[in-house]
Formats: sequence, C-alpha cells, structure tokens
Amino acid sequence: MEFAEHRMYQPGDELRYVDWKILGRNDRLYVKQFEEETNLRAMVVCDASRSMAWSGSPGVVLPKLDYARVLIAALSLVLIRQRDATGLITFDDDVRTITPPRARLSHWRQLLQVLGALEPGQGTAAEPALRRVVAQLRRRGLVVFVSDLLLDRALALKALRFLRHRGHQVVVLHVMDPGEVNLGGPNEARFEDPETHSTVVLRPRDWAGAYGETVRRVITEWRLACLRHGIAYHRVTTDTPFGIVLREALSPGSSNR
Repeated sequence: MEFAEHRMYQPGDELRYVDWKILGRNDRLYVKQFEEETNLRAMVVCDASRSMAWSGSPGVVLPKLDYARVLIAALSLVLIRQRDATGLITFDDDVRTITPPRARLSHWRQLLQVLGALEPGQGTAAEPALRRVVAQLRRRGLVVFVSDLLLDRALALKALRFLRHRGHQVVVLHVMDPGEVNLGGPNEARFEDPETHSTVVLRPRDWAGAYGETVRRVITEWRLACLRHGIAYHRVTTDTPFGIVLREALSPGSSNR
C-alpha cells in the first residue's frame, strides 16, 4: 500500500496506523491513510505539439490541445473518483512533463495545474514519451494516448505495441478538428504546416476529393493497425460532446471507431 494522507484519529482506528511522530510534536492523534494498490493504474499521454494548437473555426470550435486538456481533466476525474491511480505525461519533440499516478482527489488538482500550464511546443516525438510509461506503470494498467497522430506512425505504433506486449490496456484517442476531415476554403489558399512551416498554394476545390480520400485512408490504416494488436482506437472530432467520448473510451470491450 502507498501512503495517501493523514486524518484525525477516531475511536476504533487501529493503533498501528497512528503517526507517533506527529503525536510527539503536536500532542495530537493522527492516523495514516493509504491507497490500496489493487485498483487500476492509468497513464494519460498527451500530445502538446504545435499542430495540436490548430482550430479550423477559432472562437467556435476549441483548438485540439484545449479540447484534449478538458477531455483529459474529465477522464482523470472519472478514474480518480473510482480510486484508480492516474498520471500524465505530456510531450512535443521531447518529453515535457511527467506526473506519476496517484489516486487521491488532491492529485487531480495537481493534474489540472499541469494541464492549465501546458502550451503548444514544436515538433512531435511520441515514441520517447510512450516509452516513459513503462517506468510509471510497474504492473498492468491503462494507457490512454491523446494525439492528432500527425507524427511518425511506425515509431508510435512500435511503442504502442510494446505497451500491449507488457500487458497494458491501450486506448488511442485520435483528436481531429472538423476542418481537417474535409478540405475547404476560398478559391485559392495558402496552407502552412504549423511544425515545419512548409507551405503550399492550391485551389481547395480541385484537391478536395484527393484530400478526403487520403484522410479516410490514413484513418483506416490507424484503425486496422490498432485492431491487429489489440489496441482500442477512437477518432474524436473537437465538436463531439465530452460525455460521448468518455463513454466510448471507458466502456469495456468498446470497438474501434
């Protein structure tokens, strides 16, 4: 068991849990409370790269990173309220923060502080962040990977498969802006990659069909690759109510979408 916090002694409490050091200093009886490590342990891995800061409809639809922050906060609260220790790893082109899993409610407020201070970084390197999960989950647990998946798919899948091989339940939440699903815009537009800053000028109407087909193919490839290795995959657009996403992601045996 892992120490959680102190509380005042109450008649009937076992004397072995009394903190005698506090009694000696303050002449007050406190007992130690512990977290039972029989419940689930979970790690959420959040992509904070530059591409996650994008919104196709600013002021109407949340940027992907803001949506992910709220989603992770809600998911963490659900897990912690059912006594599941929950931690968080954030990354861009390097691991940004590591918050080890805890099950106390005060820990949720710590997660909120980390999420609130999170700013979009630069490139995307998911594999090192996913590898760091191993040190945080010493036994089988839940790994939730939240990303727009604009990254090196081969390396990310290799790390996700490794986590499955270690016995962890793995869930991928593929966060997309509605504007990424279909190509639209004026007669001619300049598009810029937020991470590499490379640009291209084209007519959206001329390329909408090819673009849509490419997006559908990439989504299908991710879904099938996850399915083959027992990884749950859910595509999430940032106009989807959070409750729907939580219900699908946390329901046992949920099918890939």
